[in-house]
Amino acid sequence: MTKITIIAAVVVLACTTGLARAQDYPTAPIHLISGFPAGSTADISARVVGAKMGQILGQQIVIENKLGAGSSIAAAQAARAPKDGYTLFVGSAANVINAAMTPNLNFDFYKDFAPIALITSTPTVLAVTPELGVKSVKELIALAKKEPGKLSFGSSGVGSSTHLALELFKSLAGVNITHIPYSGSPQVITDMLANRIQGYFSPASTVSGHVAAGKLVALAVTDAKRSIFFPELPTMVEAGVPDCESVLWFGIEAPIGTPQPIIDKLNRAANEAIKSDEVVSSLKGQTVAVHGGTPDDFARHLEAEQKRWTKVVETAGLRK
Repeated sequence: MTKITIIAAVVVLACTTGLARAQDYPTAPIHLISGFPAGSTADISARVVGAKMGQILGQQIVIENKLGAGSSIAAAQAARAPKDGYTLFVGSAANVINAAMTPNLNFDFYKDFAPIALITSTPTVLAVTPELGVKSVKELIALAKKEPGKLSFGSSGVGSSTHLALELFKSLAGVNITHIPYSGSPQVITDMLANRIQGYFSPASTVSGHVAAGKLVALAVTDAKRSIFFPELPTMVEAGVPDCESVLWFGIEAPIGTPQPIIDKLNRAANEAIKSDEVVSSLKGQTVAVHGGTPDDFARHLEAEQKRWTKVVETAGLRK
C-alpha cells in the first residue's frame, strides 16, 4: 500500500467516523453558554430558541449564564470546551466589540469559534428627551453642531453596544456629544426621565413603554431596514446618516474543530426552531426578531461586523 493510499484511507475513515457521530448526535444534553444575565435579550433568545431546538434534536439544551467581562469570560470557557457539539456559545455584537477593543484576550473570537446560525436581533432606538425639542435626526444633528459638547448621551457602559452606537453616530454625523457611561440601561433611563441627560441609543424593549407614554421621543432605529416593531420610525440611513447601522444580534457558535456534519445538523435545527410559530410569537412579545440562514451567512455577517466595529473603536480611540 502506497503512502498516498494510506493517507486517502485515513481521510475516508475520519469522514465516515464524523458522519456516523453526527447521525447519532446528540445522545446527551447540550450546554449553551451565554455571557449575559437571566432575563436579558440574549438570555431570552437562547432559552426560547434553545428549548425548541432541544425538541427537534431530541435532547435538552441547557442554558448556562456565565457573566463577566462583557461576555468574554463565557467565550473563553466555550472556546476551551471539547469539540463534540455538546458545548455551544451565544455569540453577539459584544464579542465583536471586545475583540476590537482588547486584542490580547486569551481566546480569538474569530479563530476559536465556528458559526452555526444567526438566530435573533432586537432594534436599537435613538431616543431623546421631550425637553430637547427635536423631532428628527436632522434636527438633533443641527442642535449638536450648534452647541458642540453640550448634549449628553448615556450608555450601559464603556465599550458596550450602546456606547459604540453613539460613537458610530458621532463619527458619521460629525458631531460632538458627551458620553456618560452607566452600569446598565435602567440607570440611563432614570436620568433621561429626570432630564439629566438628553439621549440614548437604547435597546427597543427598554424605551418602548416610555415612548408610548410620551415620556421619551424616538427618532430612528439603527437597523438596516425599518423595524417590524417600529414601522413608523425611519432608519438612520433614511434619516440622513449613511452607514449608521448598529444591531443587537445573537447567534449560536461552536468551538472550532467541531465536526462539520454536527454543525450542519445544529444549523438545520436552529432554522427550523426560529421559523416555528411558537418561537416567533414568543420572541415578538419581547421585541426580538428572528433571522436564520447558513453557517456561511453567519460568517459573512461576522466579517462585516468586525470591519464596522474595529473602525469605530480605532476612530474613538478605545483600543486597550
